[in-house]
Amino acid sequence: MKEYRIGDVANELGLSADTLRYYEKIGLLPGVARSDSGIRFYQEKDLSRLKFIKRAQKMNFTLAEIGGLLKMREDPQHARDEVRQLAASKLADVESHLDELNKLRTELQLLLNLCRGSEDGCPIIDNIDQEGSP
Repeated sequence: MKEYRIGDVANELGLSADTLRYYEKIGLLPGVARSDSGIRFYQEKDLSRLKFIKRAQKMNFTLAEIGGLLKMREDPQHARDEVRQLAASKLADVESHLDELNKLRTELQLLLNLCRGSEDGCPIIDNIDQEGSP
């Protein structure tokens, strides 16, 4: 069974050693093996778990949500409804953010067009000045 030191894991996964220690501290990565002198040795199961955490973060799950997902990962058949509910909630959040971003894009496009057509002043500054940040 191959073992990895913290620096090897950090380099392979693009995480800092501090992040790995933090994940262990908060329980996202339990039971990391240690030598008698306290050096951490990670196994393939730890790397798999860390890759899962990274993928979940890219899906915008919080560390608390990821902790729940990791528990569900251990018994996926019994957690299917919970996983579906969490994913549906996350999807609703993403769709809400997309709506906000689309509105922002439309407003910025309009302001850019107004600015291009303006001979004096800048409608972008005027609009932000009048309405505050979008």
